[in-house]
Amino acid sequence: QVQLVESGGGLVQPGGSLGLSCVASGRIFSMYAMGWYRQAPGKQRELVATMTGSGKTNYTDSVKGRFTISRGNAKNTVYLQMNSLKPEDTAVYYCNAEYLLSPILPEITEWGQGIQVTVSS
Repeated sequence: QVQLVESGGGLVQPGGSLGLSCVASGRIFSMYAMGWYRQAPGKQRELVATMTGSGKTNYTDSVKGRFTISRGNAKNTVYLQMNSLKPEDTAVYYCNAEYLLSPILPEITEWGQGIQVTVSS
């Protein structure tokens, strides 16, 4: 079974920076994409940033120019560097992975447990 383990959240002042990491453990045949979503209290979960196996990235408009997604060399790790943080970035951030366990099985979407990011003075 594949598990996603997130780390790096916490409390930061407005204008500050935080980095998030997510490692996918388990035997994965092929990793299509990894990324980050977030959910603020009372709101729906939304995409923050994703990166495909070929390196194509996608960001939600509100974080463009402030957040950077990257993948580790082993392709089972994804990072999110968050700069110029704003109070509205406060949310639980979830790691997401889309992968194949074998070439004959359908694609699987996996979620991490979530990690709190709070931007407040």
